[in-house]
Amino acid sequence: MRRSAATRILISMPEATDLVPDSTETSQVVEHFRDGRFFNPGVREHGFRDALRWMMRRKIGPWHRWVPSTPGPKPLAQVEGATLRVTFVNHSTVLMQTEGMNILTDPVWSRRVSPVSFTGPERHRDPGIRFEDLPEIHCLLISHNHYDHFDAPTLKRLAARHEPAVFCPLGLAGPLRRLGFQKVRELDWWQPEALGEWSIHCVPAQHFSARTPFDRNRTLWCGWVIEAAHGILYFAGDTGFCEVFTSLRDRFSRFRLALLPIGAYEPEWFMGPIHMTPEQAVEARSILDAATAISIHFGTFALADDGETEPVERLQRALQDREDVDKFWILQEGEVRPVP
Repeated sequence: MRRSAATRILISMPEATDLVPDSTETSQVVEHFRDGRFFNPGVREHGFRDALRWMMRRKIGPWHRWVPSTPGPKPLAQVEGATLRVTFVNHSTVLMQTEGMNILTDPVWSRRVSPVSFTGPERHRDPGIRFEDLPEIHCLLISHNHYDHFDAPTLKRLAARHEPAVFCPLGLAGPLRRLGFQKVRELDWWQPEALGEWSIHCVPAQHFSARTPFDRNRTLWCGWVIEAAHGILYFAGDTGFCEVFTSLRDRFSRFRLALLPIGAYEPEWFMGPIHMTPEQAVEARSILDAATAISIHFGTFALADDGETEPVERLQRALQDREDVDKFWILQEGEVRPVP
């Protein structure tokens, strides 16, 4: 496995503590790694006092109670050639099918995104398709280790049933192998790796990582770019609005598809560095010059103070009267669409 020439991360994550790192070593210091932790260059992170201020003043928007729903149709086994078919599962889980390959992003089928099963953020919407209806997964993209993106129970099920090539940021290869995956590619920002005729790039995101109060930023976070034969695909993962989008536009030709997060942005004074607003997501699509964008990271788990429908409502207002209104899609869970 190829690694960044600048960085080598060795992490031990015991299964008993739910994949939480207990040690980190680095051979050299790089621009986004210092004193055993990763960071966002040029960004001031909120401290404990800021977090306490948020928690003491929270005003959470309305969310409906969870009601079981009917899943969407079973996806096709695969899609050949230039056709690009997208199924929105919900939250940040998306199935992309093109050129005979099935790609799944940040898979989450659990009822809660939490270290325990009896408390923590709970689903307000069922996954859009049944786990049992997934086609063979050839490529799995993991953006970071937060519970709503790195769901160990779902990942164990995928490892037992499929043998995908798994792409993850620095520090997560060990935990993924412990979950049963064999073909794990652990990459640093701007590092590419080949998958057949494709080139898959780990790209920066402005976010953070943690699974306990004690392991903050011990592992890296990222977005992913797939250079396929018939177009470039971008999965942003979790990110605040930042210069990354300009850098991506300068490094790659026009994007065919961008999966952009629009939720968990309230209160903006606190969430702004790590989560985009819907208006910023519209601007990000414009900067990237993506032919099509699809909204993710909304309406499933109450992670911040914005209500269930607020991200979609703000996105719709931001797109109103714009010439590119048809380029930013809002899909329902289980909805399937071909991408031009």
